[in-house]
Amino acid sequence: MSLDAERLDRFARHIVLPEIGGAGQVALAGKHLVLVGLGGIGSPALQYLAAAGIGRLTLVDDDKVELSNLQRQTLFNTRDVGHGKAVIAKRWVTGFDPALDVTISDRRITRDNAHELVIDADLILDGTDNFATRLAVSDACVAERVPLLSAAVGRFQGQVGAFAGHLPGEACYRCFVGDAFDAEDCDTCAEDGMLGAMAGWAASFAALQAVRILLDGASTLGESDWGRVHLLDGLKPALRSFTIAKDPACSGCGLAA
Repeated sequence: MSLDAERLDRFARHIVLPEIGGAGQVALAGKHLVLVGLGGIGSPALQYLAAAGIGRLTLVDDDKVELSNLQRQTLFNTRDVGHGKAVIAKRWVTGFDPALDVTISDRRITRDNAHELVIDADLILDGTDNFATRLAVSDACVAERVPLLSAAVGRFQGQVGAFAGHLPGEACYRCFVGDAFDAEDCDTCAEDGMLGAMAGWAASFAALQAVRILLDGASTLGESDWGRVHLLDGLKPALRSFTIAKDPACSGCGLAA
């Protein structure tokens, strides 16, 4: 794969970075990322993922745009209210960069269909807002041997973590949160509130980590840092990180090779 003159011009600011370069940009063009959730995380993250030139994007969301979304979901505008997020997101990507290959799914993710969404992906970025969906995606990633980047945000806090539970010694997302959250009973931003810019910070940080993971082995940008969770505090502001150990008894990855 090579970049023509138009693509070279479009990604010139990436290519001049020694940590990415032409080889890294070509590598991104050959990657497939599945973005699960097009809300507070997925909406702004998609803009940077598309801008990075990730060649194939699968966008997953069964929801419709609501007026209250617009305070933080920067992909949408007032005219989009009442319309499906996945369809609008695909339209945006196609208008932004017609060279990208974009497919969508507007079905709700369950344990029964999560596997088919992650097959053949290089990375899953999960920005959904409930633990039942997150754990279904995590388990599917372990089973299909696909890495997972998990991002979440609420009030003034965010978290972004990279997981590869299918690898020996590496934790999965279920190792992090356990089995207690398989039911859809978590709090929502409608109840707790959220600073809009906080969603943007977590989303752009997740997009940065996604590029890092996709370029692991193809550039010198850095390692994937599996099991590392970064906590973003918008009140201080501050950022701290910690590593999740693999749980040998984990029902998601404890028996994974």
